[in-house]
Amino acid sequence: NIIVKTMTIALIIAIAALPLAAGDIHGKVGCKGVRNSADAVVYVDRIAGKTFPPPAAHAKVDQKGMLFVPHVLPVLIGTTVDFLNSDAVLHNVLSPDACAEKFNLGTWPQGQFRSYTFKKDCMAVLLCNVHPEMEAFVTVVPTPYFAVTGPDGSYRIQDVPDGSYTVKVWHPKLKAAQKSVAVQGETEANFEIAK
Repeated sequence: NIIVKTMTIALIIAIAALPLAAGDIHGKVGCKGVRNSADAVVYVDRIAGKTFPPPAAHAKVDQKGMLFVPHVLPVLIGTTVDFLNSDAVLHNVLSPDACAEKFNLGTWPQGQFRSYTFKKDCMAVLLCNVHPEMEAFVTVVPTPYFAVTGPDGSYRIQDVPDGSYTVKVWHPKLKAAQKSVAVQGETEANFEIAK
């Protein structure tokens, strides 16, 4: 009887140590009223009782050809972003948004970069006060499960543990959307958003 109990406990411990099954969430986001369906951020919202450490590697935004590249960058809360100037002119990076502490990193020349750590959920606009036509966005989300849509609206979020989640969509020019998604292996979730 003791041997059976010991084996049962060992089996329970072994099962608990197994990784959760993971799949992905994929689909399309239809973006009505804009040129194409690029630049929508699709992400899994907060998961009760779970927090995620930010990545050690910094995310990157370049200022190149008088544009921010990429135009939309999703990151996990706590991620540090390096802002590089690849143009042969001075550039600046600032955000007027309170959720990004209204940061202003100053102005710097070609080949140099400055960094900023995004500490909380935020859809932060990026501007350059030297070139007011420049604009981009950093979307700071609570889980590492996110993706940006391509021009045809397609996206894929990989390695999402099986379970039920709220999946949200954000776009710089269109209204946000969300839905409940039960992930089990390959899971499809499509969205339609508009102005």
